[in-house]
Amino acid sequence: MDSWKYQPAGDIGMSPIQSFGSLRREAGLASLASQCVWGTLTRAYFQIFHRLKITGRENLPTEPPFVIVANHTSHIDAPALACALPLRLRLRAFPIAAGDTFFTKPVTAWFAAALLNALPMWRKKCGPHALDVLRDRLVSSPAIFILFPEGTRSRDGKSGPFKAGIGRLVAGTNVPVLPCRLSGCFESLPPGSKIPSFARIRVRIGRPRDFSSLPDNRTGWDTIAATLAGDIAEGA
Repeated sequence: MDSWKYQPAGDIGMSPIQSFGSLRREAGLASLASQCVWGTLTRAYFQIFHRLKITGRENLPTEPPFVIVANHTSHIDAPALACALPLRLRLRAFPIAAGDTFFTKPVTAWFAAALLNALPMWRKKCGPHALDVLRDRLVSSPAIFILFPEGTRSRDGKSGPFKAGIGRLVAGTNVPVLPCRLSGCFESLPPGSKIPSFARIRVRIGRPRDFSSLPDNRTGWDTIAATLAGDIAEGA
């Protein structure tokens, strides 16, 4: 029998504000309860007002770690993708959100961390260290990441090129990556809009990709980014 080993929380000793913006943040009981309530409400919202349809659920792994990637056109992309996950997995899922958008003010940081369970990625100062921390957490926790390799929302609804950061997270690992195609989110809440319209939203989950054989270097990272971009452009 393996001996039990005490492992302190990654955000121990941090203030609540510091913890919200940390890549090592761990959810307490209050956050888990909040996420359960929020998840139930958002699922009902998408089903009632956006007639959400999800296809390809059979492609979801039964356990983490895995990564979900998708095209990015709206602030409601991540909640829509999270609706595809059963609750027991949803509580282990971390949307990767723009730190300069969601984590600069206490109220939005609380919302992103306590309800969305998001982890920050600072676009203007994202270095190798931050990606290494995310990669370690993905594999060792294990965790589920929801991310958008374009790095920002599309302004016209069309997909842009994928950045190589997604490759740095998964190259040479056994972590499955699921390409997903979102439709209807741009029509519901495009950049610049504050009140959503009730357009229909569709989520198509593609078959998982395995990048364990690709090298963990720039060539491998670029190959992974291009492969996933192609999958999503073709409808995942």
